[in-house]
Amino acid sequence: MPHDDHKYVFVIGGVMSGVGKGITSASIGSILQDKGYKVNLVKVDPYLNVDAGTMNPTEHGEVFVLNSGLETDQDLGNYERFMDRDQAHEDYITSGMVYRDVIERERRLEYGGKCVEAVPHIRDEIISRFQRAANKNDSDVSVIEIGGTVGDYQNIMFIEAARVLKIYNPKNVQFVLVSYLPIPDKIGEMKTKPTQNAVRQLNSYGVQTDLLIARSEKALDQKRKEKIAISCNIYPDKVISAPDIESIYDVPINFEADSLGQILLDGLKLESRSENGLIKWREFVDKTKSAEKKVKIAVVGKYFDSGEFLLSDAYVSVIEAIKFSSYEMNAEPEIFWLNSKEFGKDPEKVEELREYDGIIVPGGFGERGIEGKINVIRFAREERTPYFGLCYGMQLLLVEYARNVLGLDDANTAEIDPDADHLIIDVMESQKDNIENSKMGGTMRLGTYEAKLKEGSMVRRAYGKDSIEERHRHRYEVNPAYREQLEKSGMIFSGVSPDGSLAEISELPETEHPFFVGTQFHPEFLARPLRPHPLFNLFIKTALDRQK
Repeated sequence: MPHDDHKYVFVIGGVMSGVGKGITSASIGSILQDKGYKVNLVKVDPYLNVDAGTMNPTEHGEVFVLNSGLETDQDLGNYERFMDRDQAHEDYITSGMVYRDVIERERRLEYGGKCVEAVPHIRDEIISRFQRAANKNDSDVSVIEIGGTVGDYQNIMFIEAARVLKIYNPKNVQFVLVSYLPIPDKIGEMKTKPTQNAVRQLNSYGVQTDLLIARSEKALDQKRKEKIAISCNIYPDKVISAPDIESIYDVPINFEADSLGQILLDGLKLESRSENGLIKWREFVDKTKSAEKKVKIAVVGKYFDSGEFLLSDAYVSVIEAIKFSSYEMNAEPEIFWLNSKEFGKDPEKVEELREYDGIIVPGGFGERGIEGKINVIRFAREERTPYFGLCYGMQLLLVEYARNVLGLDDANTAEIDPDADHLIIDVMESQKDNIENSKMGGTMRLGTYEAKLKEGSMVRRAYGKDSIEERHRHRYEVNPAYREQLEKSGMIFSGVSPDGSLAEISELPETEHPFFVGTQFHPEFLARPLRPHPLFNLFIKTALDRQK
């Protein structure tokens, strides 16, 4: 064990996926942190993928990048936003990581010729990773979210590892089940049976639920709390009602109204070290409900269409970053998700963009929807609509500028047309071998890198300093061969790598455009409720100024 007194809270899902395990885990972490404890949050993904980097955003949601460069599940982003602290490399675990390391160890004869099996070797590797995460963070409590739903074959070994931890230290482990209570339309009555069955399924693994988060459209009444308690061998006050709400940021406050933090502390045999009452968090939540004006932002991407549904999860960090800065400016954000393909099919459709106060083109990969994005960027530049390009959004900003200002009609990115006459965006030298040999997983330029900001630039004023560190995720860069030509035509490279070789930020001077900025990095990954990102702040402020 990391410490004899180290505590664990395991969050497990029941009945179905998507019930809010990630937000529950993040809320528990923020509550325990507010009570004076050092907390680390861990996300377990039972996939055989080694990391989330190769997963399709339309199926799995956004890939969130840590400072270390690890590509993770979007729940890590929620953890950082709720806890207002960076996640460690060790705070993300997949089945692929676990099995890969055990197999590699076996190949090196580190098991001394033993028969290597799921039990005990996979189970013990999982426990070891839980402990390493606790040690890395030097935490008092680990809140560990186990992905999937109880009954899934994939997550059984992780639940087994948690069970073993509780056997050896029963007072140090609490199990939280986040379950769903449906209200069928034709019946009109909340049903508890699926949750009862989920608890019994967990019992069959040797795990007893200590605290149950009851998700539903409506709040639970006392009668159903008592019914669940009797059926599931749990006290009624440990059944926490979690009805649907408008904002996920209300969740910690709602939980504390039911004394969830104290219930967990009692279960872990801990005393509260402070009683801050989530003061700063409540101040932020108040801002979300007291805005005096509105700002309309168009997010133009290609990952929004998934069958008949819009998948805003593909850009969740961008959307939340917009919200945080809007609230900071006393504005309510109205975010519109626009499919870039539509602007490629019908170039005249860009006229519809006049109704928005600002436009964002976020990151992405591949050819789909690219010409539509370029048409949108041209409109934003020519009509002086505040434009913010993130990663691919910056690269296409420069492609558009080269085509329509420099007159290089064939300008393109090597990702789309490697044979174009004018490759404004080219593959990074360090990435050529990876692409040629299909080394795709975990090989991009990933994680935190420093950039120097140009004196007198808009972005330097926004940051209020001359050097920054931001998170990256890309294989392509601005072609150095075209930088001088772009600069002579008016483009400013206001952020560059310390050695000057890589262009990190591009902008037009404010005399030409109020906000036409692109970043090679992803500023949305560092936006927090209590610390909105300075570039998003300036973007939203400019969008609001445009209304005047």
